[in-house]
Amino acid sequence: MAPERETATRERATSGATAASRSRTRLDQPRPPRRRILPEWDPESFGRLSERVARFLGTGRFIVWMTVVIILWVVWNVSAPSGLRFDEYPFIFLTLMLSLQASYAAPLILLAQNRQDDRDRVNLEQDRKQNERSIADTEYLTREIAALRIGLGEVATRDWIRSELQDVLRDLEERQNGHHPDRGVFPADRPPGRDVHDR
Repeated sequence: MAPERETATRERATSGATAASRSRTRLDQPRPPRRRILPEWDPESFGRLSERVARFLGTGRFIVWMTVVIILWVVWNVSAPSGLRFDEYPFIFLTLMLSLQASYAAPLILLAQNRQDDRDRVNLEQDRKQNERSIADTEYLTREIAALRIGLGEVATRDWIRSELQDVLRDLEERQNGHHPDRGVFPADRPPGRDVHDR
């Protein structure tokens, strides 16, 4: 029985040694960056560069500079000595350069437009939320004003109190002068019937 235990202990020690000799991955540290075949770039900085290029392509300065370059290109290849000309009369190389410039300009302009569309979408979403908040605030204020109007309808106004005091004062004067002895000062003291002053 003892030799079997020794063999099992040796196997465990051997397997533990191989596990310890293997490189362990630590979970408390970030993994080292992998090497990549393709170069990495920052999409945000590339997008900003594309917007700058698209803005420049949409200016009159770019059109003027491109016109000057094309005129110099044509004049040089027509009037320079034949050994110094690099693009003969059909100007195939000029056509190639202009198509290359157009093939790069179109995606850069589209990228700049996509970034502008994203910004516009975010701005529209923020405007929509702000409008919803403004509408909710307006509805709340409208309900509050309506409640105040209803509450003020039950409150005695200054004009109503003034007219009541004038009626009481008139009744007192009439009582002192001896007119209408059957009428009371207050409306509860008056006999039932139609009041002339309430018209």
